[in-house]
Amino acid sequence: MSRYAALIIAALISVGGAVFWKTGPAAQSTAILAALVTLLGLYDLVQKRHSLWRNYPLLSRVRWLAEELRPFFRSYIVESETEGRPFNHEDRAMIYRRAKDVTSVEPFGSHLDIDRPPYEWLAHSMAAVHADDSDPRVMVGAPGTAQPYSASVFNISAMSFGSLGAHAIEALSAGAKKGGFYHDTGEGGVSRYHRKGGADLVWEIGSGYFGCRAKDGGFDPERFRDVAADPQVKMIEIKLSQGAKPGHGGVLPGAKVTHEIAEARGIEVGQTCVSPPAHSAFSSPVEMMEFAAKLRELSGGKPVGAKFAVGNRWEVLALCKAMLETGIRLDFMVVDGGEGGTGAAPAEFLDHVGAPLRQGLVLTRNALVGTGLKDEVRLACSGKQISAFAIASSMALGADWVNTARGFMFALGCIQSLNCHNNHCPTGIATSDKSRQHGLDVSDKTLRVANFHRNTVKALTEVVGAAGCRHPSELTPRHIMHRVTEDIVRPADESYDLLQRGQLLHDADATHLAKEWNLAQAGSFRPAGL
Repeated sequence: MSRYAALIIAALISVGGAVFWKTGPAAQSTAILAALVTLLGLYDLVQKRHSLWRNYPLLSRVRWLAEELRPFFRSYIVESETEGRPFNHEDRAMIYRRAKDVTSVEPFGSHLDIDRPPYEWLAHSMAAVHADDSDPRVMVGAPGTAQPYSASVFNISAMSFGSLGAHAIEALSAGAKKGGFYHDTGEGGVSRYHRKGGADLVWEIGSGYFGCRAKDGGFDPERFRDVAADPQVKMIEIKLSQGAKPGHGGVLPGAKVTHEIAEARGIEVGQTCVSPPAHSAFSSPVEMMEFAAKLRELSGGKPVGAKFAVGNRWEVLALCKAMLETGIRLDFMVVDGGEGGTGAAPAEFLDHVGAPLRQGLVLTRNALVGTGLKDEVRLACSGKQISAFAIASSMALGADWVNTARGFMFALGCIQSLNCHNNHCPTGIATSDKSRQHGLDVSDKTLRVANFHRNTVKALTEVVGAAGCRHPSELTPRHIMHRVTEDIVRPADESYDLLQRGQLLHDADATHLAKEWNLAQAGSFRPAGL
């Protein structure tokens, strides 16, 4: 009978309240409340979906309540400064402070375990300098690109309108305009809120071709030309895959296709929309280069690049072979790490598909350097890049600039409630619910987005100056020290197999990428011989 104790007690209290009903409001309220609880317990007893509820009516709901509250208790009470995932408390606090433009210094020493791998640090110089450039930038545009773009070294990574609400998109765009950096639209198209904020935009085009989609779901050149002509659109990014779910397509149910989303994506209101796993406009590396050249021409000479998470290593090399064979250059590549985030993705893809950023970045750097293309093709990266050291270490290993998505979500006020996928975001960021979006004040968050960028770039210039450099582009792998074991420390140029310029062209068999180089072919994404 102990399994039914809570139900029995609730029933007895209800009966007792009924007996003393005439004594006053207290007894009446108690009786009503106890009766409602008793009814809930009886429902638990007869329903068939939850075994625990049937066997332990009312009592088992304590477990459900604990499951609901567990993330909050763990985040705010149990976890240490550095234990939380995906982002720990120290990381989140740093972003909040920088976004609010208050000091982000820490007292009493590091919380990190600096004696255990994979701890890393920057090798500072005894001849440290003051970096004069408070807004370091990089020019993007391969030879012959008519409208090259001067990009900040720190920008907003891809997040679509629809995944994020209207207020969040507008605040991000307005903050980027205020701070002089770009805002990647994500594959959901250029929305009215991207335009309203006024930022420089990088238009991401995925396999759904949103914003330039034909009725059959393919690519529509004329629609592309019309959108790309917008002066706000500074660069075009072909999305091959994303770190959170590489190789995974998607379906946007018609019920979620509102007028505003339909307008941005170029589809009908209420129309279910499919994003296939791969592009239909091309099927090989050579065809992809020809597609990139077509986009560059249709856009009036704006830089065109590709974003991808690294999977098969020979495919990255195949892109380089295609550039060499056709003479067509991508203006930039963006490597998205497997630790990248999204509103919703299968657990297997989040945890076990796609190379982590560091390995993907080093491979792509080797591919470009080894084929002699690095001077013409810019390299960017994204994936949990929120601190000045993270940016500096990525740039030391070959990145020309860095993007972050969740970093700027925290700047908007994200509390990592992990409700991005259910439209219940408590801060009004990752939701289409207008009542929840109301809590996000665009003018206030615009300033916070700009503050986070400015203060992070300022910290980056200080880190760069400590290394004896005046611009982040001067950082090299030898500036990053990597703890391999508790007793062994090596600079990054010894920790990683880094190729020399043109090495794949002149002596590929002597490199660790010899096998992949021989498998790569410009005419197919499939390995040679298969």
